[in-house]
Amino acid sequence: MASDADETWFRNAFEEYRRPLHAHCYRLTGNVADADDLVQETFLRGWRSRTQYEGRASIRTWLYRIATNVYLDHRKAAARRSVPVGDPMEWSTDLGPYPDSLLDDEPPADLAARETVELALIAALMYLPPRQRAAFVLRDISGWTPAEIADGLDLAVPAVNSLIQRARKTLRHYAPTDPRDWRRPELTSEDEKVLRRYAAATDPTSFRELLAEDVRITMPPDPPVVGRDGAAEFLGRPLDWRTFPSAANGRPALICYLRPPGSDRYVATVVDVLTIENGVIVESNAFVGAHHVAAFGLPGSLAP
Repeated sequence: MASDADETWFRNAFEEYRRPLHAHCYRLTGNVADADDLVQETFLRGWRSRTQYEGRASIRTWLYRIATNVYLDHRKAAARRSVPVGDPMEWSTDLGPYPDSLLDDEPPADLAARETVELALIAALMYLPPRQRAAFVLRDISGWTPAEIADGLDLAVPAVNSLIQRARKTLRHYAPTDPRDWRRPELTSEDEKVLRRYAAATDPTSFRELLAEDVRITMPPDPPVVGRDGAAEFLGRPLDWRTFPSAANGRPALICYLRPPGSDRYVATVVDVLTIENGVIVESNAFVGAHHVAAFGLPGSLAP
């Protein structure tokens, strides 16, 4: 039976490390729902094995080790992953946005978690097999040494170095080359202004004014829409939407509910995450599904 001291110690660890651990799990899985599951399983395993914690590593390192192994166990149990072809933003239904609100109250010590949830990096990580992804995230994002990773993943140091080098070689083709570009962007007042206009737009003409000529809309599993005219027509369809401005991965986001014909409810449908340059939208990544809306703490449906 657990003592009061055990319960207090573990409760404090949960409160202190839950947020940064959640960001770590998001980098591994690429979406909030799976990160939620990993965090829950991590603390469950941690509680069961609390007597094995010897204090040689920090509690944070101990929890990250558990979380990473939970991720690898889940990937091992999952069906064989498909080989990526093209941009994961166009084909992957595993990717999802990370609400900025989940990071708003992180302490300064966890700035790394705030800065490394850029969608471009998360998408690039989809090209890596699970062990390479885990090794890369621990080394190049969380700052673990190869020896620490080897201990955490039960591997030899040369094997860890090989995983990291292969991961880096792959990511050179897909991720921003400068690690400073992995950071979560800062939402600007101009971004928020464009987002408000985007939320208020209702017809192709009003949408067209907001879009770059070569704008791209991704919405897996459907094919992307490319070009200002096609995107304006797509966005300006006469549908009954209810929307809520927000932010995800440091970018302006719009949470969208759709009322189907004949229904008396608005249904959580999609989260649009925008990339804005020079005052116009150059890309919109649409994440379709009520689970993406739920990640923002919103319900599955709304009354009119």
